[in-house]
Amino acid sequence: MTCDERTGRPIVGARRLLPAAAPAPQCRSSRRRAAGLSLVIAAAAAAGATLLPAAVLAQTAGDGSDYPSKSIRFVVPYAAGGPLDQAARVLAEEMRGSLGQPVIVENKAGAGGNIGADNVAKSAPDGYSIVMGAVATHAINPYLYKKMPYDANRDFTPITRVAVVPNVLVVTPQWAGQNKVDSVASLLAYARANPGKLNYGSGGNGSAGHLAGELFKSMANVSMVHIPYKGAAPAKMELIGGEIQMMFDNLASATPQIRSGQLKALAVTTAQRAEAQPDLPTVAESGVPGFDISTWFGIFAPAGLATPVLDRLHQAAVGALESPAMIATLDKMGARPAPMDPKSFADFIRAEQVKYERVVSQSGATVD
Repeated sequence: MTCDERTGRPIVGARRLLPAAAPAPQCRSSRRRAAGLSLVIAAAAAAGATLLPAAVLAQTAGDGSDYPSKSIRFVVPYAAGGPLDQAARVLAEEMRGSLGQPVIVENKAGAGGNIGADNVAKSAPDGYSIVMGAVATHAINPYLYKKMPYDANRDFTPITRVAVVPNVLVVTPQWAGQNKVDSVASLLAYARANPGKLNYGSGGNGSAGHLAGELFKSMANVSMVHIPYKGAAPAKMELIGGEIQMMFDNLASATPQIRSGQLKALAVTTAQRAEAQPDLPTVAESGVPGFDISTWFGIFAPAGLATPVLDRLHQAAVGALESPAMIATLDKMGARPAPMDPKSFADFIRAEQVKYERVVSQSGATVD
């Protein structure tokens, strides 16, 4: 029997078989089923749901399969205009082409990079907030600051390392000539013959230059006096003026003075020679085996990032690092792209933390 689901009466073609007041018993259950189905559909519509298979619903519920669908915020935890900011802006533009969405740089400086890093650590782990972290935010600050707003390991998803920037040990040609210092070995000989008379400057307590000097002093077993300044630039001017004898400076920053003859470079601080200065030896090969300290930076997202989103960001960043624009930007810093897969990057960071925990402890440096 065929029933009219609206009225509950049996029909044959267009002719009713029973009076309007008496629905057939066989049709009552069909009418109830139709009414129940209508309620289900109405409830689903009210809740904004769609009658799709469970697998489709899961795919649209945040697994990252449609990522990215809007612009991405790229936080730089330092002031605009610096080397890390410049690299981030070129990287953002190159990543835009791969991701198909704008990557917008935001500068959130302060507390040695902690403010910007913490901002991203506390953002939703959806791939729309990332940060250009660095050796300071993820390896030095956890031991330099008595109270940290985030856990450098637990609160982040490493995406890729971007680059490693060498530092360089510099003296002035005048002082070097007067004291017969033309290498790391002869510098160490001077330091051992004149304990406490070798002063080195830095951009401040806990700065990369300060910790490089402390590691050098510890590993070489020499006595040196640290003179902190309010920034690397004034420290370098005091070095050129003869007020201090040496400093560890960023290679890109020191290169103009090295080329002009105002400074004399003795060695780079990385484990391998810098491509920008291939004839300049490393500290490690010049008398302090195992010495390796540098400025590195990389991209992080909040902890809990979905694997498809992590993979997409990693691929976009690594592809961007291969672009001519990015290579040229890093070349100006004396660096080259140094990408890592997420696990290798996480392992690298932990090794750096072990090193800097020891160096910070030995130096006694602290920031309240």
